[in-house]
Amino acid sequence: MTKRSVVLSGHRTSVSVEDAFWRELRRLAAARGVSVAALIAEIDRSRDGGLSSAIRLYVLEAVTAERG
Repeated sequence: MTKRSVVLSGHRTSVSVEDAFWRELRRLAAARGVSVAALIAEIDRSRDGGLSSAIRLYVLEAVTAERG
């Protein structure tokens, strides 16, 4: 589990997810041509629960969609 600080809507917050999720999040951001911070901000705008959980769900859904 790795904790990282991100700035969302001008406020600093910490997010803790497993290293595998950080790696996939970086890969997905690069594939979309956006920064990890921009992708997290997008996830943040559409989430219902906690940010860490929303990141995990986003990554799992993206990886599942890629594998078709």
